[in-house]
Amino acid sequence: MINVDALVAAISALQRHDLDAWIRDELVVPQKQDGRPLFSEMDCARVRLICTLHYDLEVDPGTLPLVLSLVDQLYDTRRQLLSLAAAVSAQDKDVLAAIMAGLTPPDVAPPAEGK
Repeated sequence: MINVDALVAAISALQRHDLDAWIRDELVVPQKQDGRPLFSEMDCARVRLICTLHYDLEVDPGTLPLVLSLVDQLYDTRRQLLSLAAAVSAQDKDVLAAIMAGLTPPDVAPPAEGK
């Protein structure tokens, strides 16, 4: 966990007033200790993403919440898909074959056995 000053020092493009605004707008939600924000590694990664969107890609500040919401949804969907893939791969051969058959589009022939 790092504080605001350490985060601003670690990310060269980051402006303190922008970080304060992003915290105020809850684009990043650090933990608080003694009333002061502390940033986890995940928070720092999110600030780096916001910096890229804002400074490099010049995404309009009013659009940042929407873009971040979509990124959050994408990451959540990826996490769920990885969990589902792990659950499917843990199934026995017959169940796995039935699942794979169900995923094959109807106009595509399933692969031949043994191939």
